Amino acid sequence: MGLLRLLVLALLASQPEVVGGAETVGNSSEGLLEFSMGTFRYFELNRPFPEEAILRHISSNVTFLIFQIHSQYQNTTISFSKTPLPNTSGTGTDKGLVFILRPEQSMCTWYLETLDAEPVQNVAIPLSYSGRDPIPGGCNLEFDLDIDPNIYLEYNFFETTIKFAPANLGYARGTDPPPCDVGTGRDSRWRLQYDVYQYFLPENDLTEEGLLQHLQRMAEVPQVMANAIKVVTLTANDKTSVSFSSLRGQGVIYNVIVWDPFLNTSAAYVPAHTYACSFEETEGNCSSLVRLILTAIAGSVGGIFLVAAWWRFGILLLCMLCVGLVLGFLVSSVTFFTPLGNLKIFRDDGVFWVTFSCIAVLIPVVFMGCLRILNILTCGFIGSYSVVLAIDSYLYTSLSYITLNVLKRALNTDFRGAFTNVPFQTNDFIILAVWGMLAVSGITLQIRRERGQPIFPPHPYKLWKRERERRVTNILDPSYHIPPLRERLYGRLTQIKEFFQKEQPAGERTPLLL
Repeated sequence: MGLLRLLVLALLASQPEVVGGAETVGNSSEGLLEFSMGTFRYFELNRPFPEEAILRHISSNVTFLIFQIHSQYQNTTISFSKTPLPNTSGTGTDKGLVFILRPEQSMCTWYLETLDAEPVQNVAIPLSYSGRDPIPGGCNLEFDLDIDPNIYLEYNFFETTIKFAPANLGYARGTDPPPCDVGTGRDSRWRLQYDVYQYFLPENDLTEEGLLQHLQRMAEVPQVMANAIKVVTLTANDKTSVSFSSLRGQGVIYNVIVWDPFLNTSAAYVPAHTYACSFEETEGNCSSLVRLILTAIAGSVGGIFLVAAWWRFGILLLCMLCVGLVLGFLVSSVTFFTPLGNLKIFRDDGVFWVTFSCIAVLIPVVFMGCLRILNILTCGFIGSYSVVLAIDSYLYTSLSYITLNVLKRALNTDFRGAFTNVPFQTNDFIILAVWGMLAVSGITLQIRRERGQPIFPPHPYKLWKRERERRVTNILDPSYHIPPLRERLYGRLTQIKEFFQKEQPAGERTPLLL
């Protein structure tokens, strides 16, 4: 008997240990996942093998739970029952369920599965809340779940829109929930406020490991407030929908914190993420060939602008228009550096486009007296920015949105209501320095090349005045004897008139007889 016990102990000691702490990995038993409160767990789901998730030893002061599960792009299903139903389950990449606890209940179970043919890597966590905390999605009237804590996300080329159901006030175990639409006073859900947060993943990071790791910073209220950017605060009177500029290929995580100002308590919805592109579909794929084509075009244009003395070809008007538009883009996209562009006043199309037009026209007018410098600055500025756009096709940066956001505003009327925040990370600092060095070097090169060359361009009025004085003082100049314009026009009209007249007979045409 003693020998058998030693063999069992040796066998147990040889088994691999389960990672503890804030993250756990693997299954506790076949078909059963055991979770701990507030602890993230990594696991893999396969289509033929659904999993049962269980949480034990729930404290008596916990009123409701939010169990959430996340994957990168493959859908998973979370349900209260083994057979998923529309009003008791959710399917997607970021899904969660609210479990209202009964009196004396200390254990909960959920069922997890995937219909994807490939294995799905997931991370999940159960979070607990008390009876004083508001319930995310507790007053849902739009989506399938009775209580829906999820954030629903839609995106297109122009904008990304998130929607969520209104929350309800918290309540104790075994009591009825407060009514959602009876009264709008301080004792109702209408006192609740919603803070919308945005979190950017590292630029050019499309890895599954990176996403699942950063999602852990957006699940609980303290982590969300510490790591994410608060974009806007909504009241119960506002529409629970917010739009953002789509950042193709950039990972973004959104979450909403509902806050009860009367009790000073809060709760977090289930975070949702997007890359504004697809990992599976050919159209709109995250690695598109279009970016490579734009690279060649932008790089070529940038090189020409950097070294070419454009005034030798007489393209003054084009250069002036370009510098005005680009500077207009830069100033109009002021949200790239302060949140000024997210002010409501700039969501009015009239205010925005009048401001943009004034900037685009004012800059060339100010530099009209020094056209040579204007053209040199234009070539250096636009050429270096074109190179930056080319680099953006390989290495993601936010500098391209200086112009792209304005173009989106011009092409899509709904884009005026979108928040245009973009990340500014290490890549952006590097590319910004490269942009500055290219601009300075290009401007310096053109100034040195044009030193000693004739000043360009001569003023049209000065050319006309110089030519008129030359004609007056130089009698030997053939142009001095040119008739006035009035006489020349009269002579030309006479010629045209004679051209249409019939030839008149010249008299007797027979030979004379002697």
